[in-house]
Amino acid sequence: MNSHPTLSSSHPESQHGAETAEFEYGLIVAGNAFHRWVVRCMTAAGLAELSSLEVLLLHSVNHRARDKSLSDIGFVLNIEDTHIVNYGLKKLLRLGLVERGKRGKEVTYRSSDAGQEAVRRYREIREDCLIRSLESLGTVNHKQIGDAANLLRALSGLYDQAARAATSASCTE
Repeated sequence: MNSHPTLSSSHPESQHGAETAEFEYGLIVAGNAFHRWVVRCMTAAGLAELSSLEVLLLHSVNHRARDKSLSDIGFVLNIEDTHIVNYGLKKLLRLGLVERGKRGKEVTYRSSDAGQEAVRRYREIREDCLIRSLESLGTVNHKQIGDAANLLRALSGLYDQAARAATSASCTE
């Protein structure tokens, strides 16, 4: 009898990593669904021209109503390539959703009134379309969502550590 679960995809499987491969496949599917959701929710909020990354950048800039540097934003979203963040911020600037500022010599970003309004509309649609649906299922509660978030944060650290090890080819040394 096969002791390994049946994988939902051809994602890499090993004798000791079947559950991890299944988890990674779940991340792929959930990640794609999440990015599609973010774009469609922001489209419903009135901004159809934003990619999922640009929506996440707007949320990050808007968070806690504090000016943030390019490196702050990249760090919080765990994006190494600052060029991608910079490109998205330039688009948000052109659309009038964020404003540029200065902190010493460092360029900072903050939400404009239009950006804050877009995030407010997004939040309302999120409540109506996602949160209420989640609560009506009755199968997932807020504590479970919080526990899953904590697990994902911990696993992201492990994946980052494994990526550094793979880069230096020191995984098995």
